[in-house]
Amino acid sequence: MRTIMVIGMGLVALSLFALVGRKLGGTASAAKAALWFLPLWAAAAAWNLSIGVRHGYSAGEELPIALVVFAVPAAVAVFLWRKFSTRV
Repeated sequence: MRTIMVIGMGLVALSLFALVGRKLGGTASAAKAALWFLPLWAAAAAWNLSIGVRHGYSAGEELPIALVVFAVPAAVAVFLWRKFSTRV
């Protein structure tokens, strides 16, 4: 259940990034904001992994969950970036 909640928080954070980017500079800025989201979300996923390790799970047990927690919002961010970035 916690994994689903963390993924949901990531999608909400991505939405906020895209919304702020769009308000500041249109669709191209929303695409750029999606890219800015990626390293910040990677740090948040790593922090979430460290919480699991501190609560007694091994890093090997937590790593696959952390990859899913990172990958779902990251895949949506890459999709948004590809869809809305301007191509010459």
